Amino acid sequence: MADPLRTPGSPAPPLPVAPTEAAWRAMTPDERERFLIEVNAALSDPLLTMIEGRPHKRAKSRAVDMLSLHFKAMGRVIYLAEEMSVVYPGKEVFTPDVLAVLDVEQPEDDERMAWVVADEGRGLDLALEVLHRGDRKKDLVDNVERYASLGIAEYFIYDWGKQQLHGYRLPSPEARRYQRIVPQSGRYHSSVLGLDFVLERGSLRFYVGMAELIGSDDLIERLTGMVESLEAKAELAEAKAGEAEAKASEAEAKAGEAEAKAGEAEAKAGEAEAKVEQTISFVRASVLALLGTRGIAVDDQQQAMVMACDDLALLQRWMFNALLAERAGDVFE
Repeated sequence: MADPLRTPGSPAPPLPVAPTEAAWRAMTPDERERFLIEVNAALSDPLLTMIEGRPHKRAKSRAVDMLSLHFKAMGRVIYLAEEMSVVYPGKEVFTPDVLAVLDVEQPEDDERMAWVVADEGRGLDLALEVLHRGDRKKDLVDNVERYASLGIAEYFIYDWGKQQLHGYRLPSPEARRYQRIVPQSGRYHSSVLGLDFVLERGSLRFYVGMAELIGSDDLIERLTGMVESLEAKAELAEAKAGEAEAKASEAEAKAGEAEAKAGEAEAKAGEAEAKVEQTISFVRASVLALLGTRGIAVDDQQQAMVMACDDLALLQRWMFNALLAERAGDVFE
């Protein structure tokens, strides 16, 4: 177990070595669970967490958030995890900042305590380390050899402090020595993810072609801006409708112009109502589209409730709930 009283500069305790696959198979479920608890305790070093600081945490959490949203929207099956212990048979355990495994479902109630290769039947496809104030030799030298020897197809290091990016790839599935990924116009292409890694505006970003991936915060900000714009247009339309009605009343007092101005006022009022209805229709569609993008099923009754709602404020609340909800019922509570 990591010692919370260990002082900076003192050596970290040795990491556990995983049992061989045969030894793992011979262990009881309780013995396996106890081993994984010890592994997670050994890899949870509070001193390291304190040294790395919040920039380290934000960078890896943001990466997982953006990648998760992207692959859910694309309907692509991929397992992503942040700071999960990895257990290769007979090897020293380790915890990459971000790991990815292709074609593995990621359930919402994932009960994995670690990625155990002997149980999963496969190792990692990609690892990402965020280097802030931690062990530079571990990330830039030791892990380059370790991850290659384990057959991890790609390894990326985001050096936050120096704002540098390093990428490595195995030239073939059988190879156990990395080749550097040569950037093209500042982009480091990941064949595993089908994305480009880019350092831009002081942070790690991801692109598909010319399109930048966005995270939950960016999505909320953009949707808020769209809704505010639509609300402003609706308010302007309503104001114009009020002006039109006032002019219609004035027109009634003028015998010669009353009928013409009344007709004009009715037309503008109709336009205002149409714009309000357009706003409501957009927000209804946004609620259902967000739930569909996140893979959350909506039954016929819930869909009918959304399509029948004319309360713009209520629809807007449902839309923001849809960004974070785990199930459809959470949206409409």
